[in-house]
Amino acid sequence: MTTPSIRIDANPSPTPPERRAEILSSPGFGTYFTDHMFLAEWTPDAGWHDPRVVAYGPLSVDPATAVLHYAQEIFEGMKAYAHPDGSIRTFRPYSNAARMQRSAERLALPRLPEELFVGAIDSLVRTDAEWVPSGGETSLYVRPFMFASEVFLGVRPAKHVTFSVIASPAGAYFAGGVKPVSIWLSSEYARAGSGGTGAAKCGGNYAASLLPQSQAAEHGCDQVVFLDDVEHAFVEELGGMNLYFVYDDGSIVTPALSGSILEGITRESVMTLAADLGHEIIERRFGIDEWREGVRDGRITEVFACGTAAVLTPVGALKWADGDDVAEARSSDGEAGKVTMAIREALVDIQYGRADDRHDWMHTVA
Repeated sequence: MTTPSIRIDANPSPTPPERRAEILSSPGFGTYFTDHMFLAEWTPDAGWHDPRVVAYGPLSVDPATAVLHYAQEIFEGMKAYAHPDGSIRTFRPYSNAARMQRSAERLALPRLPEELFVGAIDSLVRTDAEWVPSGGETSLYVRPFMFASEVFLGVRPAKHVTFSVIASPAGAYFAGGVKPVSIWLSSEYARAGSGGTGAAKCGGNYAASLLPQSQAAEHGCDQVVFLDDVEHAFVEELGGMNLYFVYDDGSIVTPALSGSILEGITRESVMTLAADLGHEIIERRFGIDEWREGVRDGRITEVFACGTAAVLTPVGALKWADGDDVAEARSSDGEAGKVTMAIREALVDIQYGRADDRHDWMHTVA
């Protein structure tokens, strides 16, 4: 299909420069939003149409809008980075576009052409280029999402769908430096089931993680890790991050994609960079007992998680309910974190333009 041209309707009341500068000096994460957003619609007869960049503002939805009742929606997360040469670039946007297509297929939503996906992001980021922060590990977080916008109460795929992109300036995820996180093992809940939507990036998967995440917080942990839903013995992923285990021989193991694990773009990038650094990368089923025992006997020297927001973060401790007590397996100190930080530095240096982009991952927007 021919991708329709994107109309730009400038916000008549943009944020004053002084206020924007104030926000960019301390943006936090997901709190402030740029002056514009992207919108496009889909119907069976017209296909994707009316792509436009318009003033950021509320979406008006009818109480009977399908997404509110049947959760037919998907989303993506990515970042735009200010480079030393003055350009603005995004990281692997076509990989996000391809994953959104896979998510759309699973949620019975229409396929969004890659060129429209990337063009929407490029148009929004170029329009709001002054919102891209610079310095440190700041970035512009970009959130594309698609939802069933048909006004209809019936359990079937929607015949009207809206695609949108919004953007939010983001500060460094670890304001005080990268620090190990603690993980709570959820033995009661699963993030997703076999044949379910675990491999799709949809809101329901994240909603299912919120109660276990609250339990993790009650036990003083930062994140929760889920096991498979059949044997309850194999590690899947955190609520929103993939996991890696570094062994004393330098090999790195990550849980194999099972159909209920999200195929993270950072996950794939980490595997590529780890191989570049000389590590053997192994994808396989990984048992929770292997994690506990490997940390205790020193065979596992590092554990880390990865995702778009935090990039890479070391895991310091795994905790779980052991009868009436809480047991713990803590990663070793000393050299722990050396491999994690080397991979993290390699990835971040590419994203911020401090290293050669050997894998052609960065996409120039402006």
